[in-house]
Amino acid sequence: MEDWIYILNPNKDTLDGEPSDKETIRRLAHEEPELDLWLSRRNRMSRGDRLWFFFSSPESAIAAVAEIDGEPYEDPDDPDFSYRVDVTLQPQATEALYRNPVKREDLGLGQVRSVQKVKPQALPVLLTRAGLSVG
Repeated sequence: MEDWIYILNPNKDTLDGEPSDKETIRRLAHEEPELDLWLSRRNRMSRGDRLWFFFSSPESAIAAVAEIDGEPYEDPDDPDFSYRVDVTLQPQATEALYRNPVKREDLGLGQVRSVQKVKPQALPVLLTRAGLSVG
């Protein structure tokens, strides 16, 4: 199992026309947890991997988590983001992270890209804050 960080900029990114802020993702986790997300490149994601949502503003922090439903697939209709991936938000873990987000300084993030792997030293704090088992 791999853990990935998915960067969302609430000032720029939308989810089916809705803002991509913490409040929207929290609501979707409870009401419509299945999401179809874009990727700028094919990542080596697999079913069962976790996708942690990093919100770049107003506070840079991870405040939601989803499980990846399958490998990324090509989207020939979108030249800017040619890959997509299906995920399912985890309501209880997202609620826990919403209440107690993991800030950027706790993640050891360098340059922020659209998707990147979680640094090994950051995983225990993510799992603990999300109420998921560590190890």
